[in-house]
Amino acid sequence: MRKLLSALILLAAAPGINAQDPTATSYTMSQCDGSLTPYPAEVNPAVFPDSLRPVFINHVGRHGARYPASAANCLKLQRLLLRADSLGTITAAGRQLARLNDLIIERSSNQWGALDSLGMAEQRAIATRMFYNFGEIFADGATVSALSSYSPRSMMSMYCFVHQLDRMDNRINFVTSTGRVNSAQMRPFDVDQDYLDFRKDNLWKPAYDEYFDRFCPTTAIRRAVGERYPFASDEEERDCAITEYYVVAGCRCMGIEPNASRFFTREEYNALWSCFNLRQYLQRTASTVSSVPADIASALVQDIITTTDGFINGTNPAVACLRFGHAETLMPLLSLMRLKGCYYITNYFDTVALHWRDFDVVPMAANMQMILFRSTTGRYYVRVDVNERPVPLQPNSDEIYTPWGVARDYLTRILPLTAQ
Repeated sequence: MRKLLSALILLAAAPGINAQDPTATSYTMSQCDGSLTPYPAEVNPAVFPDSLRPVFINHVGRHGARYPASAANCLKLQRLLLRADSLGTITAAGRQLARLNDLIIERSSNQWGALDSLGMAEQRAIATRMFYNFGEIFADGATVSALSSYSPRSMMSMYCFVHQLDRMDNRINFVTSTGRVNSAQMRPFDVDQDYLDFRKDNLWKPAYDEYFDRFCPTTAIRRAVGERYPFASDEEERDCAITEYYVVAGCRCMGIEPNASRFFTREEYNALWSCFNLRQYLQRTASTVSSVPADIASALVQDIITTTDGFINGTNPAVACLRFGHAETLMPLLSLMRLKGCYYITNYFDTVALHWRDFDVVPMAANMQMILFRSTTGRYYVRVDVNERPVPLQPNSDEIYTPWGVARDYLTRILPLTAQ
């Protein structure tokens, strides 16, 4: 017994045993591209019971893969690496990073934020699967309505999607709308006053800063600029570390394979991703900090209810209502709906990365589809798919198909009182 206790004591004292953080993650390098991850290439065909016939679809999607949203991060990284070069501290890894960064800037010239050919292909693929999975919806010259935000990448995503449906069946009639008129649904983060106040007051920032200061590693950026590089402060060093992460993580969306392991260890990439992931969680979903980031999706939820009711009672002529926005459109929506994997409430923000993962929730071209089915008895049911995978609509339920009356009551209850 004494020998066993000694062995256990030695095991507990071994390097890394007690030091290991139980909230640390070990996702793949590709997963840690986070919300900059391209849409999953492998998606299983939709299946549903023979007793149910699809009759209507509500679709809310993010734009597809794109060039970097702006030049800001690339130019910041370029200035850093040029200064390290001029000071003589830059390393071989830093020169590799500089070449990659210069390639990104060259490829993105006059295309910052634009939909990439990969993003176009993602939208065409989703549209094709929608047609093959639920094709009877689109028969006999059906009408499809589609709208997008004013962002060119969202507009182009919409047009790629409807163009593909038209190629599948040119008898479909399309009614499209784009522009700021759709901001209440597609860009509420621009127009909702409560949310604008939330961002202005930086209510999310103390929790984020505490985490960022503790967990953001700077070892990777140090390997690039050199140990002797004179950062002005610890804050500047961490800011440059997350900038390097963001630049590298976005490469695959524009057709560049960065081989992130040249610049980061898996542990570093996980830690940097977790910082970016937490920032999105706090800014864009319901949390113990505030429910406002999710509440801004109220108009969108209300429209999903109205268009479904309208189809059932005959006042909505469209068999599909398609909407194209942003990650910042979907994160609040999925959180407000409290869908599995998209809604997580905790006071322990170091556990967020284990339970809310942006690469699962909002990869490029992410989408939520609510499919309405009519049963052989004439009753209506809905199924919710997140990124074309069925999920239960109601928390604490495993039911995939929900009677529309029950679903409608649930969707109405989750709306904040000011929206009802």
